[in-house]
Amino acid sequence: MLPSLSALRVFEAAARLNSFSRAADELHVTHAAVSHQIRLLEDWFGRPLFLREKRSVRLVPDASALAQTLSVSLTRIEAETRAFRMKATGELTVACIASIATRWLIPALPDFLKANPDLNVRVVYAMAEQRFREADCDVLVTLGEDRSEGRECTRLFSRANRPVASPSYLERRGKPQTPHEIAIADLLHDETPDRWLNWCRKAGLQPDGPLRGPVFQDFNLLATAVIAGHGIALCPTEVFRREIDRGDLIILSDVETLTEEGYFLVTAKPAGAPALTFRDWFSAVSQSRQDSG
Repeated sequence: MLPSLSALRVFEAAARLNSFSRAADELHVTHAAVSHQIRLLEDWFGRPLFLREKRSVRLVPDASALAQTLSVSLTRIEAETRAFRMKATGELTVACIASIATRWLIPALPDFLKANPDLNVRVVYAMAEQRFREADCDVLVTLGEDRSEGRECTRLFSRANRPVASPSYLERRGKPQTPHEIAIADLLHDETPDRWLNWCRKAGLQPDGPLRGPVFQDFNLLATAVIAGHGIALCPTEVFRREIDRGDLIILSDVETLTEEGYFLVTAKPAGAPALTFRDWFSAVSQSRQDSG
């Protein structure tokens, strides 16, 4: 007799994340439900699987091989079932963060649908840095690479950020010529002023105090504000390539931050043919410098 598959799935998540709470979040259950499943599994094995500490849990050393085997097996099951579902239904679910969806995916999607009329594409939101397992999709476009077992990642865009502003703003306020002039201009912040502080330090500046300017919780709100001429924003220039090529935004400095980070397309490994078709198409789209019109 085998232990409960549900309990094994909970154990794999808790072992991989080193946390009952994070496993509960990933599996969309309560912390108590995770603890209950782990206790059932420990009763079945007749021994503890985790060391319970004050605010964390840690896998017992000789249970790591079991956790790794389960992780590989569940990933393989996930990949095969997704491929079978795509083949049976012709539905491809693409989870994409909003900044890439609005600027690259949605404008180009009609071309993909025209070339692949037998596919039913479902586009859903993804959160920044969301992992493939959490997104419940066939293709994930997100910030950061997913290094989990059984994943294949394709780099789409660099996240390198530079200061940009709209022509209308520069006409009203004048174009700043130095990093200092940029730093004292109307700065727009994405979630936190820390990103501008980091840029200032990289530009050789030492701000005396907090940088002023509105803070936008959502990156698309920031993008709307900078294009509308409200100020200067730090934006990933590869993501805004089309706006820059059209002249809607002007790069104000060569000083960059977040140069090592990027946006990635993630699929299961192995992936079904529809997911691979979409990956190859969208990789080509991301490399294109053509105006999306």
